[in-house]
Amino acid sequence: MTATDRGGAARRRSRRRPLVWLAALLVLAAGGWFWFQWQCWGLQTTHAQAELPGLPRSFDGFKLVHLSDLHGHEYGEGSRELLERVQAEDPDLIVITGDLIDQKSQLDMVPALARGLAAIAPAYYVTGNHEWALGSGAVRELKGLLDQCGVTVLSNRYEILERDGEAVVLAGVDDPNGYADQTTPEELRARIREDAPGLFTLLLAHRNDRFGQYANAGYDFVLSGHGHGGIVRLPFFGGLIGADRRLFPPWTSGVYTAGDSTLFVSRGLGNNTVPFKGFRLFNRPELAVVTMVRPIGA
Repeated sequence: MTATDRGGAARRRSRRRPLVWLAALLVLAAGGWFWFQWQCWGLQTTHAQAELPGLPRSFDGFKLVHLSDLHGHEYGEGSRELLERVQAEDPDLIVITGDLIDQKSQLDMVPALARGLAAIAPAYYVTGNHEWALGSGAVRELKGLLDQCGVTVLSNRYEILERDGEAVVLAGVDDPNGYADQTTPEELRARIREDAPGLFTLLLAHRNDRFGQYANAGYDFVLSGHGHGGIVRLPFFGGLIGADRRLFPPWTSGVYTAGDSTLFVSRGLGNNTVPFKGFRLFNRPELAVVTMVRPIGA
């Protein structure tokens, strides 16, 4: 090979090098984008046990599917993927702790989801802050749709669930974004003590950051959402950003205790939060399955 040939080959390699780097960068960018989308929308089914002192023996092993903060997102046409996952868990009860929608146009997705859930197990719903932000008219319409489709709406009231001769109370409170003169969690708990004294009491309440209030009121077990898992989850620290924009907020995902009360927080199924809609990191959307158990030896 002559010097001229060697020089030509070197120039050709030099011209190809930027193209190789560009192709590598494009592949890396595409992979990063798909990974980020998976973080934001890759539905994850999680399983947790909540050890609950005072839980009646007949409810030991009672399985709840907990949905929260869907924000109008559909996993599959007619929420097919989400419903299939719920069905596969064979739950005893389904609970929805608010922010089912955040736009009035999303009411169209409610009937298919609600009918599907109600066909699997008894299903209960409480409002979140985003529904009330749409106005009381939209909330009334949403509650009516859910009721027509077989989902029970717990608006500052309770029902008694019976199983093998024992009973627990299932209560629900509307989000504080609702009517100013609505029943408070404390007032509802006082009414339960009067009407059903001594019964173990579950509370559905959207806002995870009010656990101290629920615990002080004397609820045994609370299920909440609202915090979106802290948006970004960091090893050893947990959630990074609270619903109130506070850094490193408490109670963002999983089981917590305060005195005699226990809280389970769902990371939520949808996205409508900071820094822009559809943002999650190390914090995939969660279909939570919670099994209530009595403490060992109880």
